[in-house]
Amino acid sequence: VPMGVLSCMKYLMFIFNVLVFAGGTCLVGVGVWVAVDPAGFQDIVAARAMLSAGAWLLLAVGIALSLLGFLGCCGALRRSRPLLLL
Repeated sequence: VPMGVLSCMKYLMFIFNVLVFAGGTCLVGVGVWVAVDPAGFQDIVAARAMLSAGAWLLLAVGIALSLLGFLGCCGALRRSRPLLLL
């Protein structure tokens, strides 16, 4: 495999993992917002059922995605197979 292709794959993996990390961070932000100020969120969204459970779910999924995105970025930059497989 030519070296240019490996370099391109490395940066594509890095960019993809940065996007996953950013998405996870956004989910954490929304989860914290809903957990701290549910009334402000209820003004925007009419659904009131299971709002606190949804906030904790958003926090859990966001933290998991942020962690996976961060580890993926480290794995892509260091070319670490175990981090990328995680």
